[in-house]
Amino acid sequence: MWFRNLRPYRLPERLGLSAEELEQRLSSRPFVPCRPAQPLSTGWVGALADSAEALVHAAGPFWLVRLRREEKLLPASVVRDEVQNRVSQIQIAEGRKVYRKEKMSISDDVTQDFMPRAFTRSKTIEALIHEKDGWLWINNASAAIAEDLLNALREAIGSLPVVIPDTRKNPAMVMSDWLLHGSLPEGFELGNEADLVEPGEDGGTVRARSMMLDCDEIRSHIESGKHVQRLALNYQDRLSFVLGSDLVIRRLKFAEELVGANDDLKDDLLARKDADFLLMSEAIAELSPLVLNAFGGLAE
Repeated sequence: MWFRNLRPYRLPERLGLSAEELEQRLSSRPFVPCRPAQPLSTGWVGALADSAEALVHAAGPFWLVRLRREEKLLPASVVRDEVQNRVSQIQIAEGRKVYRKEKMSISDDVTQDFMPRAFTRSKTIEALIHEKDGWLWINNASAAIAEDLLNALREAIGSLPVVIPDTRKNPAMVMSDWLLHGSLPEGFELGNEADLVEPGEDGGTVRARSMMLDCDEIRSHIESGKHVQRLALNYQDRLSFVLGSDLVIRRLKFAEELVGANDDLKDDLLARKDADFLLMSEAIAELSPLVLNAFGGLAE
């Protein structure tokens, strides 16, 4: 339930739907496992858990949705070896050369023949929607995986007016200034890791791990022209995370007092997840504007 990553998107025009209406739209595209010859299947599953019926879970102004993605694993080397085996058989049996176009057709046949026997890999992608304030956060740092969920939402809703947030000040420059002058926003403290990148295609990267960042070594790298790409931060001892210059939050960790606040509900899985979801959502909704304000707020 507790998100580990936050890839943010703005909803400038909002979704224009209630939670109930969104539920109806998503119900037209439920998850169905891959058929024997199908390489990939995506669809919506119970938001809180596999045992939950609701595809959209609402708690206060926050909505949770969850997309399942199942794909068949068919190694390219297996296909390639079998194609070569079949090509060799044709060449020996018919005494002729097999050209590229025929090899491609054989490759398609091999893929179709082997697909029913391929292993499957399944994962879920979660998204927190704050429709009232126009935000959507995906619990994954990968842009490609996040796009899978956004595309699935577009298919279900018909359109999805999301934009990547842009701030007035350059996050890389601002975070570099924090390390150079120790001027963090109120409530924030430095963690113990940072990635510093030298501009340019051939620029190097310095990865500081498990060290005090308020030191001459780090400052000298910044003075030489390197910029912060990722920086570990702590907010009021409640949230710790690694903030990227792309505004993506990675390795988000909530304080034990938050994670354990609903321990009395441990015997009721869905009730516990519901209560945890609301706590998590409120914490994220509190953190997000503070991060944006640290970079001058959203650009016009």
